[in-house]
Amino acid sequence: MSMEQEIRSRLEEAFAPTVLNVVNESHLHAGHAGDDGTGESHWRLELAASDLQGKSRIAQHRAIHAALGRDVMGTIHALSIKIL
Repeated sequence: MSMEQEIRSRLEEAFAPTVLNVVNESHLHAGHAGDDGTGESHWRLELAASDLQGKSRIAQHRAIHAALGRDVMGTIHALSIKIL
């Protein structure tokens, strides 16, 4: 399973989002710090889910990190999160 599929699967399972965009931005960081050469190091999320509404920004990000798990969070270098 690709990293995009893994991220998408875990977030869908955890939040049943009404909007979920998972964008691989690794190509924008090629050769920079954190680029591990896999092409799957930098990600952007756009997410709308009722479970995240009303929570502080920090609580939203912590919930997303927890849903992705240590293995995913330990593999990627950067994750940009936008809650819709």
